[in-house]
Amino acid sequence: MGTYIVETQVVPEENTIVNQESNHERKEELDAGALFVLQSKGSWVHCGYHLTTSIVAPALLSLPYAFKFLGWAGGIICLILGAMVTFYSYNLLSLVLEHHAQLGRRHLRFRDMAHDILGPRWGRYIVGPVQFAVCYGAVVGACLIGGQCIKAIYLLFNPNGTMKLYEFIIIFGGLMLILAQMPSFHSLRHINLISLLLCLGYSAAATVGSVYIGHKSKGPEKDYSLVGNSEDRLFGVFNAIAIIATTFGNGIIPEIQCRAVSGYWAFGNQAEGQILSNFVVNGNPFLPKWFIFMTNAFVILQISAVGVIYLQPTNEVLEGVLADPKSGQFSLRNVIPRVISRSLSVAIATIISAMLPFFGDINGVIGAFGFLPLDFVLPVILFNLTFKPSKRTFIFWLNLSIAVVFSILGVIGSVAAVRQIILDAKSYKLFANV
Repeated sequence: MGTYIVETQVVPEENTIVNQESNHERKEELDAGALFVLQSKGSWVHCGYHLTTSIVAPALLSLPYAFKFLGWAGGIICLILGAMVTFYSYNLLSLVLEHHAQLGRRHLRFRDMAHDILGPRWGRYIVGPVQFAVCYGAVVGACLIGGQCIKAIYLLFNPNGTMKLYEFIIIFGGLMLILAQMPSFHSLRHINLISLLLCLGYSAAATVGSVYIGHKSKGPEKDYSLVGNSEDRLFGVFNAIAIIATTFGNGIIPEIQCRAVSGYWAFGNQAEGQILSNFVVNGNPFLPKWFIFMTNAFVILQISAVGVIYLQPTNEVLEGVLADPKSGQFSLRNVIPRVISRSLSVAIATIISAMLPFFGDINGVIGAFGFLPLDFVLPVILFNLTFKPSKRTFIFWLNLSIAVVFSILGVIGSVAAVRQIILDAKSYKLFANV
């Protein structure tokens, strides 16, 4: 949902964010140094590039892994419910934004809305931290999937290679380190345009590849049974719901459904946390090498742009503390702390992803801890508090029911996702070469 990820404002070429901000508290935040992250010039076309990159990511490639815990019926039911609830929530959120804009309070972020509607403590201590955790978790996930795809290309042409996954994650982290130095969203506009085309490319390739393998006798034997004991199955269901919630931060519903159905149909309960990993088994590719190379290359390039987008909120916080608004954006006084802080952010994310190389599990944590409350719970609460529908109306009780049910799912899903990471870490140890 771009509302809480793309923290920028599209303004006419001759203006800046500072000229359009009327809220005194917001202006103080910009004066503290956040200007260097948020300042942006451009058109609504550029905004479209940024939003698309922020909401379309390879998290979609973990959907067949979620189906592995849900089965056909449970998986499709969760997809349909997720589509319905998020579509409904997005519409409610739009009404809330329009209402407050008409009152002269234009909200650029979720935490701004929470500050205004729920109170300053909610925005500062609850919504803001969740928002930042989700975004930084996405950076960790980007480093991991980038490393996995580089490793896949390496093994494709060197099946007996001895390099480990963490080495490829470090290589991808180096690419992220360079891109992270881009000073603003506006400087990313051309990269994000390419990212838009790449996400369409690898999405189509993953679907076509899954269907091709599923039709070939040399593909894996299809088994759609649920694996594990009753406890593992129960926690697996909540972990899968959290993974699906992560992908529904993405508004492209048909893409979500095609990826989940084609991947699970082709690989069943053997689906990996990142479905492209199923295209090569024990060094044997199920598809032409050029096709696998192309698909992974698309993912690598697109996920690097996604990682930079999700790194922006962290950049804003750090530069709000370290930057000097009285000095120029490209002065040594501001360039040096900006390079150091952004480099440290990328380095820490790279280390975490190398330590816990379980992409599907990380998606589960992000979904349960962040996307479930932000996508499913918060919009209906903000609507009820803004418009105050009567307790006798259907919409009041519908919104309350959605908030309660998905809050419970978020809590249980967080426990299930963390439990799965712990189990995988015990099975494969830290810095595992998976």
